Amino acid sequence: MSSSGFHVHGPHDHELQHAAEHEAEHAAAAKKQRSITNEVAVFTAVIATVGAIFAYMGGLTQANAGLYKNNAGMKRTEAANQWNYYQAKSTKQALAEFARDLSPDDRKPAMQEKAARYDKEKAEIQLAAQKLDKEADDWDHRSDAALHEHHRWAQATTALQVSIALAAIALLTRKRWLEWGMFGVAGLGLVIGGLALAHV
Repeated sequence: MSSSGFHVHGPHDHELQHAAEHEAEHAAAAKKQRSITNEVAVFTAVIATVGAIFAYMGGLTQANAGLYKNNAGMKRTEAANQWNYYQAKSTKQALAEFARDLSPDDRKPAMQEKAARYDKEKAEIQLAAQKLDKEADDWDHRSDAALHEHHRWAQATTALQVSIALAAIALLTRKRWLEWGMFGVAGLGLVIGGLALAHV
């Protein structure tokens, strides 16, 4: 430094200062990159965990839909058996009425009593068959609802998987817009998961 307060740098001093500035810029860029990498890594771990829960719920609702459909089938079979039983009683009633009409007068009351008994039994069987038909319909509706819910969980899981793929691409390419896309698709997946949770 000169006595007048001016300092003259030599070529060596200038290179050292330039190297220090470049190193500071490089360190700042590396710190920013580590921050983005950490952010994406934590995001990916959280979304993968939520995605695993969504996948479990999707599998559960799919299994329930199958179980409910199976229950509906069993109830339909029971109802069909009752309707067949009803038809058998109808045939017996018709035969008893036919026999009543062809019987001598002293046998008509017995045949009428038999026909009335079949008619009463038919009414009870019909109520049982209708109840079983309603139960089968209820199981079918539950199955349809569970299957719809399964589709929602599957859609939500798929969106989260796409988000994780975008996170990997964002890390490799270091493109900020891909990171925003990752957040957007994950948000969409969470909204769809919320709809599934709300049974919408």
